Amino acid sequence: QLQLVESGGALVQPGGSLKLSCAASGFTLDYYAIGWFRQAPGKEREGVSCFSDSDGSTYYADSVKDRLIISRDNAKNTVYLQIDSLKPEDTAVYYCAARGPVDRLCRPRAGEYDYWGQGTQVTVSS
Repeated sequence: QLQLVESGGALVQPGGSLKLSCAASGFTLDYYAIGWFRQAPGKEREGVSCFSDSDGSTYYADSVKDRLIISRDNAKNTVYLQIDSLKPEDTAVYYCAARGPVDRLCRPRAGEYDYWGQGTQVTVSS
């Protein structure tokens, strides 16, 4: 069964960094685009980053692109999201999602992803 499990969320002070993990099981990341989304209370789920093995592309939302790095460890079948210079407005539940294997290009909308993890909470506060 295809499964995604996020981890790494925490309470951090403004200016700090976190590295979130998205571990996949039941499928190989090679054939899927993996997106990272976040949802703050009362707000819609927004895409922040994506990696596609189909064309080797990465995507970052304009609002966060200078502070994020998405990466992948094939041996661990895991995708990571490094977030630097954290701000209070980064507080949200962060989700990873997968789409593929036929169409595995990155897409901006959450509805275009087929598989989701349970999310990991990131809280930025002093």
